[in-house]
Amino acid sequence: MSSSALAQNPLLRTEVKDHFKTVIVQTPYKVELCANQQVSGDKTGDTLGGAVLGGLIGKALTGDDNAAGLGALFGGIIGHQNSQATGGTQRVCRYETRYKEESKRIYSYSIVTFWHQGQQYQVKFLKNTPLG
Repeated sequence: MSSSALAQNPLLRTEVKDHFKTVIVQTPYKVELCANQQVSGDKTGDTLGGAVLGGLIGKALTGDDNAAGLGALFGGIIGHQNSQATGGTQRVCRYETRYKEESKRIYSYSIVTFWHQGQQYQVKFLKNTPLG
């Protein structure tokens, strides 16, 4: 798109055309999305935690590496048995960034066309325009 303005002196035959372009301006905003998800009820974390604790206690009480191994074994069993982990459905929420889009027409550049000694010349330039 362009618009033109003619110079005041018709003998100069000068013309300026402004050219515009359309841009998409994106404005971010956040939304919260929630969904039901299946959870497995995995007891692995509780089992490992019990094994580590059992191993530390076995080593501390006896100073023996074998006792630490037995403590880890029994701690793992107890951790697994006492685990409260259960499978089922759990509601999980997360935030997501989306964008509102707005079409805007803005100035792009100008072309001045002039004639000198029978020859036509064109010069592309940017006007000093306020930003925005």
